[in-house]
Amino acid sequence: MSNTPSNEALRALEGEIRAFAEAHLVEPPSVTRGSDEFWHDGWKRCAEAGVIGGPLPEEWGGGGRGLSSTIVTMETLGSSCPDLGLLFSINAHLWAVAIPILTFGTEEQKRRWLPGLADGSLIGGHGATEPDAGSDIFSMTSTARRDGEDWVLDGHKSFVANGPISDVFVVYATTDPERGELGVTAFIVERDRPGLSIGEPLEKVGLRTSPSGTITLNDCRIPAGNILGSEGGGAACFNCSMEWERGSILAMHVGSMERQLNDAIAHVRSRRQFGRAIGSFQSVANRIVDMKVRLDTARPLVRRIGELKDAGRNAMLESAIAKLHVSEAAVASGLDAMQVHGSRGYLSENRIDVELRDSLGARIYSGTNDMQRVMIARLLGLPSSLVGGD
Repeated sequence: MSNTPSNEALRALEGEIRAFAEAHLVEPPSVTRGSDEFWHDGWKRCAEAGVIGGPLPEEWGGGGRGLSSTIVTMETLGSSCPDLGLLFSINAHLWAVAIPILTFGTEEQKRRWLPGLADGSLIGGHGATEPDAGSDIFSMTSTARRDGEDWVLDGHKSFVANGPISDVFVVYATTDPERGELGVTAFIVERDRPGLSIGEPLEKVGLRTSPSGTITLNDCRIPAGNILGSEGGGAACFNCSMEWERGSILAMHVGSMERQLNDAIAHVRSRRQFGRAIGSFQSVANRIVDMKVRLDTARPLVRRIGELKDAGRNAMLESAIAKLHVSEAAVASGLDAMQVHGSRGYLSENRIDVELRDSLGARIYSGTNDMQRVMIARLLGLPSSLVGGD
């Protein structure tokens, strides 16, 4: 039986989240002061409103909401909150740290970390990507070796979402290099562990208010009780994280596309050239139509992931398809939004450039779009020789 909420319940949730966002999230420092810093106050406001703990069970301080409700929440925030970096950080915190601990953690691990992750007093970071292990994530060179009652981790992680501000990380390392992805294990590593060092924030093209950085593990000793799941079970943990993440993190871009469309429609109705509104010119109207088509094809793809996960079903194919389509659509609509606004769209003060730059990363994070095509082909059963297999 599906746990997907009714349409009425989702509409009520959308209204609740929109009212919250319009009251508390409309003027982040990135807008009022042009700051690229992480919006700590916005994080606290989202935590107090139950956004950050929404998908976690009530017994751990969460809201007990499923993925469908979380997708609607993120979509609504994407259309109402100008700070997509804040939303990206919330998503990384939830799907790369909180949900893996909920799904694979021991009761002791859940008691120790989930309440803080649910109420936002702890911020989670994700240590998977390495300089030479991006799309080929399980070729990572970070290692973990058993030493008595401890594990000792060594390696370097790059593009760590929330890295500079995180209190706890889920870090992946290989415990048996000869077994490939079956030799990868996930670990929970606290920020203050000796041997863990955090690098300076990385300068990114977009999502600049969501700090990403590097972490280095140098004889970083953690207790055996910090292993997440089973030894060699890191691939299952990572894949679970990506499957959930692609639904929710894409939803914020769907919301952003909706805001871009509404702003563009208002602009082409009011902006006049050659004695008439520019929306009456076919080339302009066609761009608006394309933006609408992208929005209305993107939304159901993302919501389908929530329906499947709430029904306890696998959504790997659907999440890969949604990731591919929505990310490409977000970039295309960002370009169209800039074009229909003309020279005004090219001015930074109107922030159309910010939304375009924020959309660019969607084609890369959570698995590049080239890798999504490979995954979709494999899940469709195409011969491995055609999709990069052996």
